[in-house]
Amino acid sequence: MRTPSSIAAKATAGQSHLRILQTTDLHAQVLPFDYYTDRQVEGTGLARTASLIAAARAEAQTCLLLDNGDFLQGSAMGDYIAYDRGLNMGDLHPIIAAMNTLGYDAATLGNHEFNYGIPFMMAAIGASNFPFVSANTLTKRGATVQEDERLLPPYVLLDRMVQDGTGKQSPIRIGVLGLLPPQIVTWDEAHLRDRIFSRDMVETAAALIPEMRQAGADIIVVLAHTGIGEAAHDIDMENAAIPLAQLPGIDALILGHTHLVFPSPYFEQTAGVDLAAGTIAGTPAVMAGFWGSHLGIIDLLLEQQDGRWRVAASRSEARPIALRDPETAARRPLVKSAQPVLRAVQGAHLATLNYMRSPVGETLKPIHSYFAMIHDCQSLQIVCHAQSAFVAERLKGTVWADLPLLAAAAPFKAGGRAGPDHFTDIPAGPLYQRSVADLYCFPNTICALHLRGHELVEWLERSASAFHRITPGQSDQPLLDEAFPSYNFDVIFGLTYEIDPSQPARYSADHRLIDSAARRVHNLCYNGKPLDLDAEFIVATNNYRSSTQSAFNSFIKTEAVLQASVTIRTIIYNYICRNGPLNLVPQPNWRLRTFPDTSYCFDCSPRALPLAAQLPGLTLEPMGSTPDGFVRFRISA
Repeated sequence: MRTPSSIAAKATAGQSHLRILQTTDLHAQVLPFDYYTDRQVEGTGLARTASLIAAARAEAQTCLLLDNGDFLQGSAMGDYIAYDRGLNMGDLHPIIAAMNTLGYDAATLGNHEFNYGIPFMMAAIGASNFPFVSANTLTKRGATVQEDERLLPPYVLLDRMVQDGTGKQSPIRIGVLGLLPPQIVTWDEAHLRDRIFSRDMVETAAALIPEMRQAGADIIVVLAHTGIGEAAHDIDMENAAIPLAQLPGIDALILGHTHLVFPSPYFEQTAGVDLAAGTIAGTPAVMAGFWGSHLGIIDLLLEQQDGRWRVAASRSEARPIALRDPETAARRPLVKSAQPVLRAVQGAHLATLNYMRSPVGETLKPIHSYFAMIHDCQSLQIVCHAQSAFVAERLKGTVWADLPLLAAAAPFKAGGRAGPDHFTDIPAGPLYQRSVADLYCFPNTICALHLRGHELVEWLERSASAFHRITPGQSDQPLLDEAFPSYNFDVIFGLTYEIDPSQPARYSADHRLIDSAARRVHNLCYNGKPLDLDAEFIVATNNYRSSTQSAFNSFIKTEAVLQASVTIRTIIYNYICRNGPLNLVPQPNWRLRTFPDTSYCFDCSPRALPLAAQLPGLTLEPMGSTPDGFVRFRISA
């Protein structure tokens, strides 16, 4: 057992210690198990985090356990419950069963809670033993924050007792406010249109904090499902941690959404951050990674002044459930899974395993996504083939049937923050339900958009922002911008084109136009001829991209000609069943421009080492392992 925190040890007469524990972005990852590869993994799972929770509670007299959202979607178990077993009001979702076991005090919603629709979400949280709050998830937007009507209460007031350095007990009222990105109305437009509205997080918090004080809150904790982004407030910004931290009246700020860890060296160059204390703009803050990888802890030393509690000192930390072995780069667990959590989800786990192990077809060749960010990718082309076949069938007999049909897809599993095991890797041989889920791990539904050639150019230019600008003639330059998530790197199948990373990016990683003269996409062709910028096309894609295209890019005015409730995973399943055994030959789609005497660096899984020599048009040379378990490759012509 750890010793009590230094904050607790400092408490004297009139001073008390309050510990806040945080989980965030659990994404229904309860067990340390990867259903896509059918094996145990060491760095994920609330069952492991539960052991850290028990230890942290044992070190403090008064603890709050809070979850910061994105708990419902993101694992095969979560999808199985949503799409195959179903959930009625009163049923116990396995992630809620696990959280009930751990005795959470409160939680807020994240953006992914809405992926399965409002009825499913409400059925899941309706069985919780703890309150959910969300101040800017609105059923009707009023003229002011106070006049908004909400899906859930905006905050909860928790009455607890704290103990001072002499052992004296005193009452304290803790207000917990919930916030999420207002972009939910765009990201899940199909589920939320005309039903749910949103409001800026900073505006909402600024209006409600005084109300919470008037209601008797001594300490205010903000559960903000948002990351650390720009310092200046911009209306409806997605990652608003710094502007929130600058608001008066917030005593502790709980963060998430971006799957990062705070405090950590990742933020050492961020203005206003004190990593030693774990503060942002002087406000105690914490962000506990994702999938249960860490337990966030904020220790507050409280003292009474003029009859009110105030924070005299604080300390934040994020405790990991596993560490990488420096010699093997394998994750080494620091704690065991908590048995009560394992028991709570055992039935759902076994049912998920049985479902994921169901056979669906066969592939004659292995399928992987190791090089999807630098080259044509077979795994994406399977998705595009399936999407195109479905859309073509649905558009038969319509005015759109004779237009050229393209398909867009992005690599969802391409390493990045999720680590070197986060790639699609399906060996030749039988295909199972887990193989389909490995190819497409999100619950997106099918859509088709009517676009013109110039709009396709803008779409691809946004994807091309995934790369750092490189300088011809220099060696070993980092290629991928880690701020750009791979799920936004769309390739458009049916076109051929080249991306030149030596040119400035037209768009930023967060989709803002930053250089209207910049162009990275070259030699863009359809059927071997230069793309006609006025030509009309149909693009098979998903509901998320359909909703976000216009929101991300003012140059694109989307017109959806097909919106169906069928998930793309179901479409891939049916495609495999009709076209098996799969023997897909990769077709030329896009390439990365290379230059003489120039090399790029690219991090990938160690499992990619035997495959690197098979990549046509590029030379990949292993450079060794990185501290986080990737293998770094040198890319040259």
